[in-house]
Amino acid sequence: MKYANQVSEIINAFSLAPLKKEQMAEFYCADTMEYRTSDKYSSPIEDIFDICRSPEEYSACLLLGHRGCGKSTELNRMSERLVKAGYYVKTIHCSTDLDLFNIVYSDLFILMGEALLEIAKEAGCDIENKVLDNIKSFWQEGTEITVSQELEAASLETGVSAGTKGILAGILNIFAKIKTDLKYNEETRKEYRKKISVRSSEWIGILGNMAKEIAKKSDGRNPIIIFEDLDKLNPEDAWKVFYHYAAVLSGMTFPVIYTFPIGLSYDTRYSAMEGYFITKTLPMIKIATIENKPFKEGISIINEIVGKRADLGLFEENVLTTLIEHTGGSLRDLFQVIIAAAKRAERRDSGTVCMEDAGRALEEIKTSLTRRIEEKDYKFLLNIYNGNKERIEDKGMLLKMLQASVVLEYNGKRWHNVHPLVVDFFKEQGMIEDVRE
Repeated sequence: MKYANQVSEIINAFSLAPLKKEQMAEFYCADTMEYRTSDKYSSPIEDIFDICRSPEEYSACLLLGHRGCGKSTELNRMSERLVKAGYYVKTIHCSTDLDLFNIVYSDLFILMGEALLEIAKEAGCDIENKVLDNIKSFWQEGTEITVSQELEAASLETGVSAGTKGILAGILNIFAKIKTDLKYNEETRKEYRKKISVRSSEWIGILGNMAKEIAKKSDGRNPIIIFEDLDKLNPEDAWKVFYHYAAVLSGMTFPVIYTFPIGLSYDTRYSAMEGYFITKTLPMIKIATIENKPFKEGISIINEIVGKRADLGLFEENVLTTLIEHTGGSLRDLFQVIIAAAKRAERRDSGTVCMEDAGRALEEIKTSLTRRIEEKDYKFLLNIYNGNKERIEDKGMLLKMLQASVVLEYNGKRWHNVHPLVVDFFKEQGMIEDVRE
C-alpha cells in the first residue's frame, strides 16, 4: 500500500484490510478515541493494553464493535506497542484458519495451543521435556501421522534434528495438519474436538505450562493471544461458542482477547458473560449528533484518516464530506465507496472523483443495506431516527438491525441511529421529509 497521488492509486491505498505493523507509521491516525467515546481520556484499547501488562492472572477480554469500525487496526497497533514493551503477542485470524459457519469452543483451544507453540519457537524457549512429552502424547492418540514422522519431516525441512527446536518444529507440523482438518475434514474434525472436550482440563494445563515457559523467557511477561474475526459470527454460533463455555474460555493464566459481535450485548444472555470476561466496546466515530445534526469534529477526524492515505485534492468540492456523512462513521463502508467512486472516475479518464462518482458508489451500498430490511421493519427504524435513540424496548429487533449494520451504535452516552443510507432510502419513499439539515 502506498499514498495515493492520483485517482488510479486510490484503489490500493484504501484496501479494506487492517493496517499492518509496517504501515502504522505512515497511515495510522492516532487521535480518533475522543470522537468515538466523547472523552479524550477514555479508550477501550488503552484499557485492554493496561490489562495485558497487569501481572494478574485470568485476564480474558471481549472486544465489541461494529464491523468496519477499525477494531483490527487498533488491535494491530496495540500489539505493536506490546511487542515493543517486550511481550510476545500472537493474533489468530479465525476466518482464515476455521470455517466460521462451523465452529465450536474447542477449535479455539486448538488454535491457542498452536499460537503458544509458535511463540515458544520464536522466543527460543527451552521448554521442559515433560511439557513437550505431554503435548506429543496428547495428540499422538488418534492422529493419522505420528509424532515421530512429523519430527523426521521437520528435520528434513529445517535441518534441525534434535532438542527443543526440532521437537517444536515437528509438533507445529502436526498442528498445521490439525488446522487443515478443522476447516475441511468433517470426520477428523469430530475426533479432534472430542479429544479437547473430553480432556479439556488436561489441555488447559498444558497451555498454562507453555505460557509459563514463555514468561520465563521474557522476564515474567505473559504471552498474549488475540482472536480476530469472531465478531463476524452469526448470533447463535457466537452463543454456541461462548455462552456455555465462558468459564473455560476466560480461564487462561495469560491474557486472551476475543472479538465479539456488538449486537449480542443486547441479548439477555450477555449479562452472564460479564461475570467471566472484561468487556470493552470500540465505538464508531460519531459523524452526527443525537439530534441528527452533522458532528463537524467527527467528520474532520475522518477527513484526517483519508488524508493519511490520499491527496484530498483528488476529491472534488464536498465529495469527501458527502461520502463521510452518508457512511455513518463506518470506515469499512467509507473505504468501500471511495474505492468504487475512484474506479468510476478512472474509467472516465478523470483526475478527480466527482459527485456523480460518489453518488453511484453510495447507491451500491444503499442497495445492499436496504435488501437486509423488510417493510415490517420500517416502523422500528423510523422510531429510532425520529428520536428514540437511547431507550429501545425491542432488544430482539435491535440485535437484528445491529447485526445487519442497518442501525449503528455511538458512545459518550450509548445511543443509536439508523444508517444514513437507509435514511436516504426512507426519504426517497417519502417517509422522512429531510435527511439532515
